[in-house]
Amino acid sequence: MSTGSPHLRLVTNNDVSSMAKLRADARDILVAIPVLNELNHIEACVESLMQGDERLSEVRFVVADGGSTDGTRDILDILSARYPNFSWIDNPGRLQSAGVNAVAAMARHESVLVRCDAHSIYPPGYVTQVADALVRRQVASLVVPMDAVGDGCFQKANAWVVDTPLGSGGSAHRGGQESKYVDHGHHAGFDLSVFRAVSGYDPGFSHNEDAEYDTRVGRFGGRIYLDADIRLAYKPRATPWALARQYFNYGKGRARTIRKHNIRPRPRQMFPVLNLFAQLGSFALAPVLPVWWVCPVFYGAILLGASAYLTMKHRSLCGLMAGPAAAIMHVSWALGLCRQVLRPKR
Repeated sequence: MSTGSPHLRLVTNNDVSSMAKLRADARDILVAIPVLNELNHIEACVESLMQGDERLSEVRFVVADGGSTDGTRDILDILSARYPNFSWIDNPGRLQSAGVNAVAAMARHESVLVRCDAHSIYPPGYVTQVADALVRRQVASLVVPMDAVGDGCFQKANAWVVDTPLGSGGSAHRGGQESKYVDHGHHAGFDLSVFRAVSGYDPGFSHNEDAEYDTRVGRFGGRIYLDADIRLAYKPRATPWALARQYFNYGKGRARTIRKHNIRPRPRQMFPVLNLFAQLGSFALAPVLPVWWVCPVFYGAILLGASAYLTMKHRSLCGLMAGPAAAIMHVSWALGLCRQVLRPKR
């Protein structure tokens, strides 16, 4: 089945025939914000989402709380009293995927779902910009680029390298500058009719739920558009251990998607796995056959080159950590994928 035209109620400023003036009716927009123990971030996140467009007072915002125990629910009660269009619900499934599904199930007349993450500060008017772009493009999903920024030295190096092909494998939504149709990206807006038709997120996915969803949308015939004019700044992990844990889980999530849909991973997704095997094999064989040292030496040179380039580009010695950060991403992602692939299917 092919779908490229979401069933949305549209309004225009003056000229109905002008696509540039098409806007989403605020009453058609439902915002889902899944949270779990976000005491230090949720208020700033919601406040940022409420700014920048007078239409936002008519948009319905719903937080799905996965059982917070840190005082997040007290803040949600305060926000509910402050904003008539804000409410929160329990998310027994705890995961973000289950939370977004729970909010989508609450839709009454709304036809656009906007997903926001509590650990973010959004630019003014973000919600209506996403909804408007979805309406103009008439697509199943709208995705946006993410621009990584950092504070501490390791976080800065992580941010600088993750938006390069070495860090992200060339993913279009990682610092991408070109608006275009894609098969995956950072989720921002959904046509609710398509979201329901493909049964929303898989609530069992703790990671990679976005790519798994996009796989089903593509098979359904839906189109996904990356709007490079709507951008998000985000802060990546600030420590090596946190980065390793994150990418290990990313690798596991990707493996689950591959197994669930019986799809072939892309070359950029296989690079970390092949590289891991090549390095392990080289260290095992090099003592006997020294020619095998070429593998780790070549990989090390790539990492060293990345560190040198980013150090010079940003004029900061923090760039020296970029190579190690990239290595952590590659190895952790590969280990996570291998672990999941080797687990028996259940």
